[in-house]
Amino acid sequence: MSAGALEGLRVLDLSAGAAGPICTMVLGDLGADVIKVEPPDGEWGRTLGPPFVGQVAAAFLGMNRNKRSIIVDLKRPRAREVIYRLATGSDVVVESFRPGVAARLGVDYDRLSAINPALVYCAITAFGNYGPWRDKPGVDGIVQATSGLMSVTGTADGPPVKVGVPAADMVGGHLAAQSILAALLARGKTGRGQRVEISLLDALIAFQAVPLSMYLASGDPPARAGSAAPYAAPNEAFPTQDGYIMLAAYAPERWQRLCQLIGRPDLLTDPRFADNAARVRHRAELAAILGGIFIQATTAQWLERLEAADILCAPLLTYPDLVAHPQVESSGMIVAVSHPAQGRIRMPGIPQRLAATPASVRLPPPLAGEHTEEVLRGAGFSAAEIGALAEEGAIGVPMPAATSQQ
Repeated sequence: MSAGALEGLRVLDLSAGAAGPICTMVLGDLGADVIKVEPPDGEWGRTLGPPFVGQVAAAFLGMNRNKRSIIVDLKRPRAREVIYRLATGSDVVVESFRPGVAARLGVDYDRLSAINPALVYCAITAFGNYGPWRDKPGVDGIVQATSGLMSVTGTADGPPVKVGVPAADMVGGHLAAQSILAALLARGKTGRGQRVEISLLDALIAFQAVPLSMYLASGDPPARAGSAAPYAAPNEAFPTQDGYIMLAAYAPERWQRLCQLIGRPDLLTDPRFADNAARVRHRAELAAILGGIFIQATTAQWLERLEAADILCAPLLTYPDLVAHPQVESSGMIVAVSHPAQGRIRMPGIPQRLAATPASVRLPPPLAGEHTEEVLRGAGFSAAEIGALAEEGAIGVPMPAATSQQ
């Protein structure tokens, strides 16, 4: 099994929820040794359900593989000693506290970088360590709303809706991992670490580069358009006899082939559809015409015809369709791991494909505190020190394993 491109890198993960755990899982997938620091009752993400696998949230299991877990009560004075000694031998620290909390706990960048100047310290917050919303709490849905993303998501005649995945957390987590890797490259030149900050609001603003740039240029807020792209037509999903098909036939040559294929060459001379800009302006009329045609055959029948004409198209897959699709099966993007308490569990795989140092799933999501003694011994703590810390409540023993319900 590959050790990964980040073999030898140590990450101290103080984060919770989704954005931080996604960030550190990416680093772990790429080979880093990730030490997940959890409070005495375990990270709150373990309860983020339903659904549950045994007594652990399925979402938690999908974001916390390739990590070792230790229980440290950061509210206990001697717990700082544990974090400081671990930080000495770490390359990266990731935390997702609200601004000011890390300083109160004594695990902020200033404190830890004084111990280890080479440390790359990443703070993930909802709204940043600046501005009038500095202290405003926020989770994914709150950030989706305030970022403008919900204002452009949904149908024209319906209410604004959230993206169906925790977009702020996912984008923020991946951008955090990207920023950490950039800071590590810089450290290779200077020998010094630095503080890295990711705001989920900033992440979603950057995520909207296309529609936001269009607004900044035109002054016209984009309207909600369902599955359609606001800049191209036809470029949306149409119902068929048994499902939906996504069509992208806005390029001139594909638009011409589509009109011939569906037996409507007259659309080519219709001034409403003369070019892409005109079709965007008259999207509703065009959608009504095409919708009445696509509903006359099945998705598979349309796929065969459209693909033969080299017109961009795809079926709209549900999750059951997706997981069983030959393309996904061939990609290995659904993986199975053996968990000590939950048995065999499945989760999304690793999208990064490095030829010489491939990423891999080496460890299942850990039990809370499963590796406390192992990690502390590796950091030089003696058995007597570990016993004293446990007796004082600064560290915890592994939490009981939940019984599998599979």
